[in-house]
Amino acid sequence: MNNYLENLNWRYATKKFDSSKKISREDLENLKEAIQLSASSYGLQPYKVLIIEDEETRKKLREASWGQSQITDASQVIIFANMTDFDESLVDDYIANVGITRNIDTINLKGYSDFMKTTLNPLPKDLKGTWTAKQTYIALGNLLSAVAELKIDACPMEGFDAERYNEILGLNSQNLNASVVATIGYRSEEDETQHYKKVRKSKNELFETI
Repeated sequence: MNNYLENLNWRYATKKFDSSKKISREDLENLKEAIQLSASSYGLQPYKVLIIEDEETRKKLREASWGQSQITDASQVIIFANMTDFDESLVDDYIANVGITRNIDTINLKGYSDFMKTTLNPLPKDLKGTWTAKQTYIALGNLLSAVAELKIDACPMEGFDAERYNEILGLNSQNLNASVVATIGYRSEEDETQHYKKVRKSKNELFETI
């Protein structure tokens, strides 16, 4: 646990990346698995994760990110895209996966399936989008912890034009929306932000035991 906390203290929102340094394929696969293992409500994972490496695409995304250099200089850009709407197939696909993974007849999961459907399907479309977007932030948190463990730098980013991202990446036609972004790679020696002391609320201010 001490190492974990040390790594969280080491990490920061990297503002300037060293574009010459790239994440190894092995480390990238580990990060993908960390995201894959993220918790989500009901385990449904109502989102898709895009890993952007193509230089031309990243130039366009940088323009839609108010010119922030992390988009083009980081090793990879990770985009968490939430489903903007869903129907019963979201639950059906999950239940089918549970049946295969755990070798269970899905008829025995009907009660759980019906419960999820009656809870989620009546939601208005805007609330469905809000709920799915919240799930992407859980996955983002897993990624930020995982990169810190590997001493890889990251910058979580909300500073981008989601509509432009959706256009550039063709997300609208896939029922997806760019929810939140993380750039990952290795900090530049010129990034002054790495020397800033971490500022957080005190435990007394942040926590209350009832």
